[in-house]
Amino acid sequence: RAPAAFPPRMPRSDVGVGVLGPAEPIELHAPGIDFDIVENGDSHTAEATVVPSQQPGGSVVLVLACGTGTGDAGYMATGGEHHVRERALNFWTNWVESLTLPGHHREEVIRSAITLRALCHEPTGGVLAAPTTSLPEGIGGVRNWDYRYTWLRDGSMTVRALLALGSTGEAEGFLSWLSGVLERTVSPEQLHPLYAVDGSALTTEAVLNHLPGYAGSRPVRVGNAAEHQVQLDVFGPVTELLDELSDHLGELPEDYWALTCQMVEAVGKRWFEADHGIWEARRPPKHNVYTRVMCWVTVDRALRIADRFDREPPGAWRQLREEIAHDVLTHGFNEEVGAFTVAYGETDLDSAALFVGLSGLLAADDPRFVSTVDAIERELRVGPTVFRYRYDDGLPGLEGGFHICTTWLIEAFIKVGRIDDAWDLFRQVDNLLGPTGLLSEEYDPVAEMHLGNHPQAYSHLGYIRVAQQLDAHRPS
Repeated sequence: RAPAAFPPRMPRSDVGVGVLGPAEPIELHAPGIDFDIVENGDSHTAEATVVPSQQPGGSVVLVLACGTGTGDAGYMATGGEHHVRERALNFWTNWVESLTLPGHHREEVIRSAITLRALCHEPTGGVLAAPTTSLPEGIGGVRNWDYRYTWLRDGSMTVRALLALGSTGEAEGFLSWLSGVLERTVSPEQLHPLYAVDGSALTTEAVLNHLPGYAGSRPVRVGNAAEHQVQLDVFGPVTELLDELSDHLGELPEDYWALTCQMVEAVGKRWFEADHGIWEARRPPKHNVYTRVMCWVTVDRALRIADRFDREPPGAWRQLREEIAHDVLTHGFNEEVGAFTVAYGETDLDSAALFVGLSGLLAADDPRFVSTVDAIERELRVGPTVFRYRYDDGLPGLEGGFHICTTWLIEAFIKVGRIDDAWDLFRQVDNLLGPTGLLSEEYDPVAEMHLGNHPQAYSHLGYIRVAQQLDAHRPS
């Protein structure tokens, strides 16, 4: 069935059924299976009854072919099903063998790495945050978002996770993608938080009212209005990627240095502004602690790059770094709460505030970081999961705990020396892996149900990161 944003036609072919209507051709190859085409208004549904024991060899082979090169001739030119399977197996086996894996939970890390690699669009270098849209953060609720796009933040973090395993191609492809976006942007501080996978601007967020949604969770959305938000933290993850990739390569290409300078230029012009933050709250901007920390990260990692390769910063970067740090430490910590909070002058906690220590802005043994870790564990952790926050974000309904927030708390435990607690929480996260080794965006600890778009890049990159960090602290 394909009744989404346009009415598709589904003609039968000699090898299965096609889909007419999408920009890219789609065909389902199903040799020996006879489809009935059922018309429902303007849409088609293809139905077939299959008895595997009546098929040659007792098995049924379905091949969904998308994009150019589809069709019977294109498929058969590959050598058929056996050759397609063999080619795919060889590709992934060779790629996995090139990775540097931790000594524990290797299969789970491999599954996560393959998932992230599959979210990378090799022709453009763009990286999907998730391959799905509108899987609900609360069953029956309205928190249903389209993540089939490339966020500067998510994309940078995804390819950094693959780089940490030893795969550089995805990082290089993503930075090339970003350079292309910047060529079409007036100045770097005007970058959008997200783009289509080919680097083009998104269309307006739309609702597909004719679709019922997963388990009745409406609306079903196409597009994402967060494109129009101000999210000033995005320059930090990009600069972290530039720092780690140039260190891995042992050289700093001129275009990477140019990107580094553009990221600092953007921060220098806008770091003091209020923004919508990492969680893209659909309410007025705030002076978010995580955003300010990431602005500090941008300048700090840029200075690290400059020092490593004897480059002269084209501005007063050291002064800017100290100014941002002073701002965060002066306004971000709430004495009443005993923790860094979501935004200046507020009392609400936010898991993203853990980055005051995870980023290196504060030392791991600084009492303010230690007390922030304690507060977030106490107020936002429920069993095997950690919630982003508990404050009113302007939307009705509830959501689950975020897997990536759980991995941030594990990282924080490692930072402050609570290794046993880190291992305990990691094992609880590991137990949440589905039978395919995949993780969704969120988890409801009461209903014991996974929620949100699936699989989610954030969740898998977080899993890889903490598995690597715990490798140095394996129990004897």
